[in-house]
Amino acid sequence: MTPRSAAEEASDLNATGRLRQLITLTERLTQRLIEESRAFEARRPQDVAVGMAETRDLANLYRRESAQVKANPAVFAGGGLRERKGLIRATEAFEAVLARHVHAVEAARVISEGLVKAIAEEVANVRGSPSAYGSSGRAAAGDGRAVALNRTA
Repeated sequence: MTPRSAAEEASDLNATGRLRQLITLTERLTQRLIEESRAFEARRPQDVAVGMAETRDLANLYRRESAQVKANPAVFAGGGLRERKGLIRATEAFEAVLARHVHAVEAARVISEGLVKAIAEEVANVRGSPSAYGSSGRAAAGDGRAVALNRTA
């Protein structure tokens, strides 16, 4: 077995360090999504607002790091086997939590849209249907207030 150069050992240490950093990032993002999913499932979306900036920052960092690894997978080539397996486990956990989070967010969106639609329909029902012309042939005065319903949240 040939002795390893200092550059090779440094490269391996760097790869192991990067793997550990990505594992930590993945675990932090996973934890944030777990907390958000719990808030959505408890019908408390307002609790998510407190940590939204942190989640966004972690997600952006994760996206950038993932893109770099995808573009150059050799960056982890010399990393430790334990760390590579740890990253696989962390990524699998992240993907499972992400699927749960997507369902929770979608459910909250559907509920919110349903509430807005119900309120808009109730307002329209209370106002009654407008009549175009009165018995005198003049345009009937209607309610000057407007309600806009955007079907997307």
